[in-house]
Amino acid sequence: MIISKQNRRTIYENLFKEGVLVAKKDFNAPKHDDLDVPNLEVIKAMQSLTSKGFVKTQFSWQYYYYTLTPEGLTHLREWLHLPAEIVPATHKKAVRAPRPSAARGPGGDGAYRAPRPDRDDYRRRDDKESGAPGGYRPSFAGVGRGAPRE
Repeated sequence: MIISKQNRRTIYENLFKEGVLVAKKDFNAPKHDDLDVPNLEVIKAMQSLTSKGFVKTQFSWQYYYYTLTPEGLTHLREWLHLPAEIVPATHKKAVRAPRPSAARGPGGDGAYRAPRPDRDDYRRRDDKESGAPGGYRPSFAGVGRGAPRE
């Protein structure tokens, strides 16, 4: 299928920027949900990249999920003439805000554990009256699938 260079550039730029691309399996859709390009052109461009090994395709529930491979990353970087410093969003590390020191545990190890004396008391109880009587023998006869028929 012939895809204009402008549409192909739009598809490739979005794929490189995000690292992933989703397209609904609707060949007659006039436009892709996120891009201003016909949906069929997006699917066919991704099909071409998949056949070259630049994109991995997963199909589920009438949607195509495309993931950029390392080879595809270098190919698109060359095709779009981008420097090596620019990477897709899926390759960036998420930056978390540091936790305040008050939220850390007593030892400062970052793991907060609330004191639970009631649990320790429960497990160490030596009270003989808290369990079943010594002569108690449960009987399961007549219960469940192996029960005798009446």
